[in-house]
Amino acid sequence: MTMPNLLPTIDVGEADRRLREDPARPLLLDVREPNEFAEVRAPDAVLLPTSTFTARMDELPVDRPLLVICHTGNRSAAVTGFLARSGRADVVNVAGGMDAWERAGLPVRRGPVEPGEGEIPPR
Repeated sequence: MTMPNLLPTIDVGEADRRLREDPARPLLLDVREPNEFAEVRAPDAVLLPTSTFTARMDELPVDRPLLVICHTGNRSAAVTGFLARSGRADVVNVAGGMDAWERAGLPVRRGPVEPGEGEIPPR
């Protein structure tokens, strides 16, 4: 009997630690929609909504690990699974999403998105 592949998952505390300390400079990839991103977001998160993900996923850097986050962890789990099945080994789901991020007291931004904020860094 084979065991199912478990989705690589970390909690928000580990995501925050990696974003601050990991020399590989992981990217926090927010897959919510723009209106959700404007409401509340993690500083320095990159926005690539699930609704446009497959059309734009080639824009993602291949030399940085991806920490995928959404509102509660469901959409990010789907995107993480998709990327893993597509051969991306350096991708993890952030359990609990922005709900858990905010509950943990981690830094957030709110309101209008500044020019350049949320954009995918050039490859």
